[in-house]
Amino acid sequence: MVNMSAVDKVQLTLKSKFRFKCHKGISCFTKCCSNIDIMLTPYDVVALNKRLGIGSEEFLEKYTYTQTDGKANFPIPYLRMRDDEERTCPFVSAEGCTLYEDRPANCRYYPIGQGTLKKSVNDKIVDEEFFFFVKEDHCKGFQESDEWTIASWREDQGVNRYDELNREWKSILLLRNVEKLALDEKKLLMFYMACYDMDRFRRFIFESRFLDHFEVDEASKEAMRADDVELMRFGFKYLKYILLIEETLKTKGKK
Repeated sequence: MVNMSAVDKVQLTLKSKFRFKCHKGISCFTKCCSNIDIMLTPYDVVALNKRLGIGSEEFLEKYTYTQTDGKANFPIPYLRMRDDEERTCPFVSAEGCTLYEDRPANCRYYPIGQGTLKKSVNDKIVDEEFFFFVKEDHCKGFQESDEWTIASWREDQGVNRYDELNREWKSILLLRNVEKLALDEKKLLMFYMACYDMDRFRRFIFESRFLDHFEVDEASKEAMRADDVELMRFGFKYLKYILLIEETLKTKGKK
């Protein structure tokens, strides 16, 4: 979660330029890794599970807590900080992030914030991304000389893949009519499972009667058995179906 007092109000584009560098020799090194609330996206959880070599249920139980977002009250996992005075990240050390190659999207973007708005274009509602600076008092990175555009920073930090894989999830969160959806407790639990708890969602798909009711081709079944990313993508389709957003699945016997 971004510290709103540190947010620059100017909206940026992919071509916007800035200077920034974070490195071990800078006086504020790792200070941005404490006293912060890091919201985890579905792909963050998949990547961290794989890196740590543990299942989704164990990861969510050990390393996260849950908060609800906005008026839809979707449950969202946040990274649980250490119980110390600075509330430091459980994966940070004096040498930096111990999981750097698989760090969450919010960490990759820093010191850039990213948001998405619904916008009407030619009578169609489309998602429009925008960017902004996060300038915290402790951060000295803006005083460095390395030059970037928002686009080159995203490329350098490997955030493009994260945005691509989380895009359908964001589109569900940003629904303009989401308050009109019948989001009962069961559907909210389904949202959490299909987005974050891949082990449990896989059991739901393959060990319940799910496949007796929905048409899923064999290639998709095999992909979902072996690959959490493919299972996550299917989860977004399933959510769009049960939330009556889009008829993304076909029931058996339906033509």
